[in-house]
Amino acid sequence: MKAKSRVVVGLSGGVDSAVSAHLLKAQGYEVVAIFMKNWEDDDDDEYCSSRQDFLDAASVADVLGIEIEHVNFAAEYKDRVFAEFLREYQAGRTPNPDVLCNAEIKFKAFLDHAMRLGAEKIATGHYARVRENEGRFELLKGLDDTKDQSYFLHRLTQQQLSKTLFPVGELRKSEVRRIAAEIGLPNAKKKDSTGICFIGERPFREFLNRYIVKEPGPIKDENGRTIGQHQGLSFYTLGQRQGLGIGGVKRKGRENSESTRDRASSGSGDHEPWYVARKDLEKNTLWVVQGHDHPWLQSLALDADDASWVAGAAPREGEYGSKTRYRQADAPCVLARDANGAFHLDFPQPQWAVTPGQSAVLYDGDVCLGGGVISAKA
Repeated sequence: MKAKSRVVVGLSGGVDSAVSAHLLKAQGYEVVAIFMKNWEDDDDDEYCSSRQDFLDAASVADVLGIEIEHVNFAAEYKDRVFAEFLREYQAGRTPNPDVLCNAEIKFKAFLDHAMRLGAEKIATGHYARVRENEGRFELLKGLDDTKDQSYFLHRLTQQQLSKTLFPVGELRKSEVRRIAAEIGLPNAKKKDSTGICFIGERPFREFLNRYIVKEPGPIKDENGRTIGQHQGLSFYTLGQRQGLGIGGVKRKGRENSESTRDRASSGSGDHEPWYVARKDLEKNTLWVVQGHDHPWLQSLALDADDASWVAGAAPREGEYGSKTRYRQADAPCVLARDANGAFHLDFPQPQWAVTPGQSAVLYDGDVCLGGGVISAKA
């Protein structure tokens, strides 16, 4: 990069993007910050903290001596991300809006806006890395494996990666916080955000109730015995343990007092906790089982569609590592492709609670190859 080339940083109000901006400025780039507002429906301080986040981002920009612009992408977010989010939930699947948000907003709408500002690159605070290899761009895991976010970035294209920098991808989180404190950033100790951007930390079912009609139905165990009532299949996900309302129901049919409901017992046999194992949309039935290792929760294969590959083409068939949910360790798998762009994964070891709507992401060591949306499991 030539001296003083312009980089536009997505400054979120968090410490990771703040340190990213600092590192780029220290490297001699002309750094401009953008704060993205992606949600408006009920932007209040209790759950959706965009006002406070912008104040934090503006404070960081002031300390670093860089310009900051407030940009509203709420309309694009609603059309490109939230509408798909609702469609998936209404279809009984469990989508990952952060994956779609990265592909459609942070590395599309934001990237386009930054280019109009004369940027040569954009940068974010994601824990990932980009490497150019023989003219192609590779997406790598962040060096801090406890914070790696390549799973959420697997739909990025060659064009997007060619314009992207991840300054903290080479650092551990502890080092990022140390740098923030050292240079006096006001958000050095700010708690990491864990909620989906438009939901925040609010009760999820309460939020979804506003947009999806409740259709209660039976909760059944593996023997077909009705042991409770669900509030609508959209409100549950495979592997879910909390909020089922059947914590006091025993496998053999005895029901305990109300005070035991929803108690997550860690015992064995009749006292093992209940988990969501299947959703039957046709019969509006939620199937649950007792025990984390129940066979209904284990899968040796999955199918995925809507594939997106970082290199622009699918990798060869063969053995890889994979994640079927964020934060899990890479699981060995064998990839088989079909002619329609979908793919199939076989696992030598059972995978727990493989969930349609979530992403199956492939890795070759530290290199994230891309992935697709899980459509079925076996």
